[in-house]
Amino acid sequence: MTSANRTQVVCVRESTLGVTPNTPRMRKMRITGESLSFAPTYVDSEEIRDDRMLGDPIKTNQVSQGGINFELSYPDDLSPLSEVIMSAFENVWVNTPQFFNDGTADSVITDAGTVASTYAVNAGGTAVKVGHLVQAKGFGQAANNQIFRASASTATTVVGATGLVAEVAPPGTASLKVVGFAGASGDITALADGLGSTALDFTTLGLAVGQAVKVGGSAAGTQFAFLISAGTKARAAAYARVTGIAANKLTLDNLPSGWATDAGTGKTIWVFFGDQIKNGVTKNSLSIEKGFLAQPVPSYITNLGMCANTFSIDATSGDKIKGSVAFTGMGGGISTTTLDAAPDAVTTGVVMAANSNVGRLGVNQIQLGAPNWAKGFTLQINNNLRSRDAVDSDAPVDIADGECTVTGKLTTYFGSKDEVEAFYNGTPRAINTRVTKNGQTLFFQIPRAVYRGGGNPQATAKNTDVMADFDWQASQDVATNAHVILDRLPYVE
Repeated sequence: MTSANRTQVVCVRESTLGVTPNTPRMRKMRITGESLSFAPTYVDSEEIRDDRMLGDPIKTNQVSQGGINFELSYPDDLSPLSEVIMSAFENVWVNTPQFFNDGTADSVITDAGTVASTYAVNAGGTAVKVGHLVQAKGFGQAANNQIFRASASTATTVVGATGLVAEVAPPGTASLKVVGFAGASGDITALADGLGSTALDFTTLGLAVGQAVKVGGSAAGTQFAFLISAGTKARAAAYARVTGIAANKLTLDNLPSGWATDAGTGKTIWVFFGDQIKNGVTKNSLSIEKGFLAQPVPSYITNLGMCANTFSIDATSGDKIKGSVAFTGMGGGISTTTLDAAPDAVTTGVVMAANSNVGRLGVNQIQLGAPNWAKGFTLQINNNLRSRDAVDSDAPVDIADGECTVTGKLTTYFGSKDEVEAFYNGTPRAINTRVTKNGQTLFFQIPRAVYRGGGNPQATAKNTDVMADFDWQASQDVATNAHVILDRLPYVE
């Protein structure tokens, strides 16, 4: 017998479409259900027989396809969910500088604290710039796990930490990751439309137009005075979006309520940002293997060349944030031999929920609130994939992509005419939603969308609220050259 509770789903990114890498490093996927399928297709003979019988069906092709359902958690870099997002967006993540021993001690990060204030890396240290905030974690010495402002770097060093304890062989869990930037004391100021500086050069930090940032740390000395006086909830909501980058000015929109000018006197202001991905034109395929581990001799079914055709996220009040992905693939097969006898374990990030973790659902840079509170938000990417067949192959030989269609639904209470009027007039809207849990944030953006349907508030029964549902569709945003953008901020305070 086979039990669903003993079904394992693992995946690996392919370098060549439809070809599993040699000795692949498979990673376990977190799923709530799957409909993955690899099956042959058949036709019947058209021959006329006087015995009214049929010959054997004639195999013509093989089809690999199907879907996976999941609950949203933080997509750590290289995790299956991160890889699925790459496939759905047809692009790669633009990551902040990072160094990770990835299971092998003393490999990428080779020392901490032997030289004062310094972490040693095998290469690439100059990607960390003066002013970057760096998160060090996973080290064996507790003192070496900290957030610090980089004061210098070379190809093999990252400098700026305090109180380090010598650790000559950092463990396989050790990592360094740029999570933001900070100014020297009194250097960063709050302007009416963003941030200013005197010494820090914003153009050196790897920021991009359209990027989400979170202003202020948890300590009083790392946040503006007006954020402190606004209270904990307001400080947690101090997110904004980059619209312009100059040496000494970072122009922002989507500013939080109560934003004010502030000289930042005596403050070392912290600003957090992270990795970003937006829709592109590069197919990213996966080899996916299902293992039925409850069988006396487990069977393993492999799907090759799996590209995300559709990808959806559903954030509905009162529920977990759910997702699904439907793949179009190429070949496959079944075996009692697994691709990887010891796949990486599942990630441990907790599942995110709509109410307690969604910090914002905004339209046109303003958070939806009284009287048009948001009730739900959905997002779907459709890559309009199609398989290409060849007469001399029993499996598809290629997968072609079509238009990247990004659609969704926004549900609000009908408190005023604003959004209905935008629907009537075809007025473009910028839509974004932010989800934060355990100090990690996902920021979904639709920079330019038009309501194409819904928008019909109705009194359906007594003792009910009148709701307004809007079906939206994304179009190209010139400033970001995107339909959809996702920022993942690995650490915020």
